[in-house]
Amino acid sequence: MTDHEEGAWLERVAEGDRAAFERLYRAFYPRLFGYVLKVCRRPDLVEEIVNDTLLAVWRSAGRFDGRSRVSTWIFGIAYRKTLKRLARRDAAAPAEPPAGAEPAVAAVGALRLERRELRDALDRALAGLPPEQRAVVELAYFHELPYAEIAEIVGCPVNTVKTRMFHARRRLRERLPALGVTAAEGR
Repeated sequence: MTDHEEGAWLERVAEGDRAAFERLYRAFYPRLFGYVLKVCRRPDLVEEIVNDTLLAVWRSAGRFDGRSRVSTWIFGIAYRKTLKRLARRDAAAPAEPPAGAEPAVAAVGALRLERRELRDALDRALAGLPPEQRAVVELAYFHELPYAEIAEIVGCPVNTVKTRMFHARRRLRERLPALGVTAAEGR
């Protein structure tokens, strides 16, 4: 869905068009689910946070002022709802994903297994970051958003995003070797 299409659908949602909301819901749900899971690291909370986010979109679509992309606005809502939920659950320390939370990967080849092990190590390293740092890493590397857009989503200046990225990279550099990832693998 293009930025223009997202804007048109959101306008229809603001008018109370349920079909438009269903379309927006289907378009954003998978992206939001993955993002919220990466930020909060609490599978038991993700569904609730994503649904709260999309309910907020339904209720406040008329207040979207067009100063950002629709996706930026929606991800910003998800980010704030995630942090609020974590604070309410008193989850200052990130939870490790439960054992067996991801499907087992068949050993189809050494390279595929190696990539999976690298991804698992990266997931464990990311789990050790505070939610604010995980959020900017997720948005920058996995959603490929520029710092200016990340700043809009998380509601802080661009320089704060850069600082969070700096600290996140430093912490990841410290943690990855302990998880068996060498500098050559991490590139």
